[in-house]
Amino acid sequence: MARTHNDMKSDSKLTHEKDVIEMEITLRPYQLSDVDDFMEWANDDQVIRSSRLRHYTTYEDALTYLQEEAIPHPWYRAICLDDHPVSFVSVKPGSDHQRCRGLISYALGSKYWGQGITTVAVKLAVPFVFEEFPDMQRLQAIVDVDNKASERVLEKAGFIKEGVFRKYVIVKGKTIDAAVYSLLSSD
Repeated sequence: MARTHNDMKSDSKLTHEKDVIEMEITLRPYQLSDVDDFMEWANDDQVIRSSRLRHYTTYEDALTYLQEEAIPHPWYRAICLDDHPVSFVSVKPGSDHQRCRGLISYALGSKYWGQGITTVAVKLAVPFVFEEFPDMQRLQAIVDVDNKASERVLEKAGFIKEGVFRKYVIVKGKTIDAAVYSLLSSD
């Protein structure tokens, strides 16, 4: 049975408490009207430095990215606090003989780091992804070994570290080692 956006929104609400502040963390598809919120976190130097993302220096660049990449993507969701996007979580499903797996990616605006928001978002995403892609049995993440916070997100969300790919990918002109994490639909 396919789930609607409203089902996902109502089912995906979790409250995270920190310093007596309650925030409603939800996932939803990006909309063109999110461009200002998108530009705020997508131009965050700390986010750009620790990810494969690039700066979106103009409103038009950001709008084009949302319109041509994020919105038509098979599973790209805004991580929202009180319905305002503060980042994203996405899953790229495999195709053909690799349809049994997907690759999860995420980022979060630096002013929200250390609050457990990404962990909650990943935990929210997992059951929806496995439901929406019934052939998918494995969700994996490839993480820079120097990004310990990202590794902790995955571990707290139930992913298992499988190993390290040495000199695996070039990020910002530097070849890095990458840790591989996975979560199976049967876990």
